[in-house]
Amino acid sequence: MKESCIINEINDIVIAMELISYGARMQVLESETILSRRKLLRLYKEVKGCSPAKGMLPFSPDWFMSWEQNIHSSLFYNIYLYLHKMEKKRPIESLLKAWRLYKEQCPDEPREKPVFEFTRAWTLLRFIDCGMLEQIPCSNCGGKFISTVRYTNASFTCSLCYPPSRASKKSSVTVELNA
Repeated sequence: MKESCIINEINDIVIAMELISYGARMQVLESETILSRRKLLRLYKEVKGCSPAKGMLPFSPDWFMSWEQNIHSSLFYNIYLYLHKMEKKRPIESLLKAWRLYKEQCPDEPREKPVFEFTRAWTLLRFIDCGMLEQIPCSNCGGKFISTVRYTNASFTCSLCYPPSRASKKSSVTVELNA
């Protein structure tokens, strides 16, 4: 019995280290591992070399509805769904693997703030689990995109099929849309 507890704690330490390396906040670490807050703080300082950021987590589902954030969060969520259904692992393990695959496809631009961060990805899954967000198909291309519940009865056209005028001002998006 004690061996399995030690093994579970070791597995959670490995998961916590990966979460920390991806920029997860303390609230994420506390909810996804069995480790004490004291151990998580020590681990965070060892991995990052500094104390964790303080403050509240993102709390508005409307953030995911902006055109660029919606594209990134929808891409991430589709990767997550596929992996979670195929591999039948713990949700946190599917989340970590989906994040690695997402970052391979959407690496951060140097000198620019990333569009979609790990804590937002974790928050997205929480919002979907509690019914604040869901997937809705684009009426034009059929792709599945993140949407707030209030849009489910309306005809939805994604930002890839009908990009907003400001999308052309971002060079990285222009390249992706024309590819």
